[in-house]
Amino acid sequence: MTIVATTTAVDQTQLLGGALAELARPGDVLLLAGELGAGKTALVQGFGRGLGINEAITSPTFMLARQHDGGRLLLHHLDVYRLEQMQEVFDVGLPEVLDEGGVTVIEWGDAIAPALPADFLEVHLRFGEGDDDRVIEVEPVGPRWNARTRALSQALSPWTKEG
Repeated sequence: MTIVATTTAVDQTQLLGGALAELARPGDVLLLAGELGAGKTALVQGFGRGLGINEAITSPTFMLARQHDGGRLLLHHLDVYRLEQMQEVFDVGLPEVLDEGGVTVIEWGDAIAPALPADFLEVHLRFGEGDDDRVIEVEPVGPRWNARTRALSQALSPWTKEG
């Protein structure tokens, strides 16, 4: 089941990320997809705040991965935009990161979905009608997130037409 949400400002996209963070559990993976500038990093910033992380969160495009702690869960923030081959996913230690018990958020994650366990939350961001409007499609994949479908619907209700 795909949940479609709409935000009209960067701070709303961040708040939506915070709402997702409230549902996060150790070992969770969020796969973010969307064009450049669609709001992936803004969503991660809100997600981090929702976990209680106070440090600045920026896109790790050139570093590939950053760790943020100080919240209720360790946040692994990856950006795989620059990876050219699937093998590089293993070279940067993704399997080890997924085993560390924190939550992992992967920008451009759709590019490496075949290398991921088949249990993640897919979040696709795209531009809406206005300059700051974003349409955010959230789809649980696998049993861990599918079990939270009702909670996801409730958490995202401020940004959905049903809400």
